[in-house]
Amino acid sequence: MTKKAKYTIWGKDIDPAAVSQMEDAVSLPVSIKGALMPDAHLGYGLPIGGVLAVKDVIIPYAVGVDIACRMKMSVLPIPFKDYETHKQVFRQALETQTKFGVGEEFSRPRQHRVMDEDWTFSHVVKSLKDKAHKQLGTSGSGNHFAEFGKLCLTRDDIGLTAGEYIAFLTHSGSRGAGARIADHYSNLAKRLHPELGRPLNNLAWLDMKRGEGIEYFKAMELMGRYASASHEIIHTAVLSFIGEESIATIENHHNFAWKEKIGLRSVIVHRKGATPADKGVLGIIPGSMADPGFIVRGLGNDESLNSAAHGAGRQMSRNAAMKRFSFKDLQKILQKKDVTLISAGLDEIPMAYKNIEVVMDQQKDLVEIVAKFEPRLVKMAPPGRKKRRKKRK
Repeated sequence: MTKKAKYTIWGKDIDPAAVSQMEDAVSLPVSIKGALMPDAHLGYGLPIGGVLAVKDVIIPYAVGVDIACRMKMSVLPIPFKDYETHKQVFRQALETQTKFGVGEEFSRPRQHRVMDEDWTFSHVVKSLKDKAHKQLGTSGSGNHFAEFGKLCLTRDDIGLTAGEYIAFLTHSGSRGAGARIADHYSNLAKRLHPELGRPLNNLAWLDMKRGEGIEYFKAMELMGRYASASHEIIHTAVLSFIGEESIATIENHHNFAWKEKIGLRSVIVHRKGATPADKGVLGIIPGSMADPGFIVRGLGNDESLNSAAHGAGRQMSRNAAMKRFSFKDLQKILQKKDVTLISAGLDEIPMAYKNIEVVMDQQKDLVEIVAKFEPRLVKMAPPGRKKRRKKRK
């Protein structure tokens, strides 16, 4: 029997199903070390909020279906006291400069140098190029969003003086191309490792010294640049529409794998729904549509594999949320928090998520809070345009 790799849990009352998935992950013969973040919940293969270091292999479903899902914030040179003056143009920008929902695309594709890169190294990647181009600059479904809000900076930092600013925040990933790549290479990994059986076959790996693993890693990195390009396009378009330029920009991604070291040992670190938090590294950890998010600076905790939570984390499934709550409940909480919601599904109601303040308190040894962001104007995928996949991210 293979000895399980060591892993540490942050937070309390973590879903037992997520812990069970983490136990499966560290039982793999390729696993070196793991960590489970305080926003952890059930995922597909590796739990969302799971971090896993392995030797010489890459695990597609430990990266996730939405490869390189990303956060980006642009801080505007406008004090928050002027928010109401600009609110209508902010709303118009959100409604016209990006699109939300499964399959959404632009009839006139946005241009970016990422589409001039090599997309021919894999027949799968090559077949997705046209679709990816049409979806470049769109925002997806599920928990993806674009929003304006109040950034509270209590001390001079990130190149800004202390104060309350208007900021624009987005969350989205690699869209349909990333999902297709994840499915293709995970199915390939399963075929290569029939010995694993269920449920471990969802953690099947590709050898980084063989063609399949090299090809997937290259595709994953391309999707990282593609997701970054989408955010760049969205921010450029929105800021141009409102006639402003950012005075500070912060971004990070999750659902990715990095080549790192544990001591002198080279490993591949998967962060599925976990924020990179190496010492001094800036990141963004959002709450829900009505709860605050935070700009953070990593503390470089080795036990967490230099990682932190990537959000509040769900405490109930989408179906459970829709059965339990009504749009009247949603409107009540939005009014209480002074949030204007342009569109979203009921499954994204704030009560479906853990308390972000509690999550942040449970990871004080992983990150320090630099600034607080409070959503005020939010756009997500309209009801009926949600991702149909279950337990995947």
